[in-house]
Amino acid sequence: MTIRTQARPAGPDGAEDRARRLHADSGLPDRLFRGVARGGGGLVLAVMLLVGGFLLYRAWQALRRAGFSFLTTAAWDPDAGHFGIAAVLTGTVLIAAVAVVISVPLAIGTALYIAEYAPARLRRTLVSVVDLMAAVPSVVYGLWGLFFLQGKVIGLSRWLSTYLGWFPLFKVDGADPHDPLATATVYTASTFIAGIVVAMMVTPIICSVIREVFSQAPVGEREGAYALGATRWGMIRSVVLPFGTGGMIGGTMLGLGRALGETIGVYLVISPVFAIQPHILQSGTSSVSSLIALRYGEASPFGMSALMAAGLALFLMTLVVNFAASSIVARSRSGATAE
Repeated sequence: MTIRTQARPAGPDGAEDRARRLHADSGLPDRLFRGVARGGGGLVLAVMLLVGGFLLYRAWQALRRAGFSFLTTAAWDPDAGHFGIAAVLTGTVLIAAVAVVISVPLAIGTALYIAEYAPARLRRTLVSVVDLMAAVPSVVYGLWGLFFLQGKVIGLSRWLSTYLGWFPLFKVDGADPHDPLATATVYTASTFIAGIVVAMMVTPIICSVIREVFSQAPVGEREGAYALGATRWGMIRSVVLPFGTGGMIGGTMLGLGRALGETIGVYLVISPVFAIQPHILQSGTSSVSSLIALRYGEASPFGMSALMAAGLALFLMTLVVNFAASSIVARSRSGATAE
């Protein structure tokens, strides 16, 4: 880095006023680093475009035949020319919605405790545990939901259908919620159970983003709140939570993007039904990713094109959600912090 001096007209005292400015001379390492960084970013963008282009190319035959009805048809029989993703898209959205409703309060509470209340030694342990949960394979969560969680949740599902069955989401067809001897199979393999499993998967992701944003709350504003007599909870409500709003929204959307594309965990828990199922407590649902996993091995060439079309729809949906989430998180991190 060099300092260059630029002469200006002499001042009133006759002394020449010289302005100085910094000029950075980029050496070979700097230019090499910028080139590698730009190349890496361009490579990621190129891979994403290639994936989208490949899906569109393979899905074009099915999309051209189905047209707009691909988004409105609930059945799935590509070889008979009657197929669409209305049912699996509804199931995907409902499973993701249940997961987000459950995971967001857990993630916010955990992030607040780690960032504001936990002692330093315990904080490091909790951060490691949360990161470890994010690294657990999806199949482990799916097996946990299938063999352990499902039997434990039936009682809660029956209680919800008994007292909140007047609301369409909690209604269960084919079972009398007031009959204690009613079969439990109508409550198994449901959207609700799949949503709980997915919630356990996305909670660490949401928690990590929110915790990082909470930790960046301005120190000066924290101290100012304490100086005005605020309690710790008062400081959190007036400083940390408002500052972390963008991070909470962005983290939630990142978790939503993960929940929309979850495959094996959902596939192990649900009982596939290719009909629009608006009742989250009732057995039977499906998702786009589980549809692809279920039908991929036995699909005909045209059926494979239809599956690629379903994958393209999921790809575009998760791409939009993740891009919006990344933008929100980036803006939340760009705020100035006080020392």
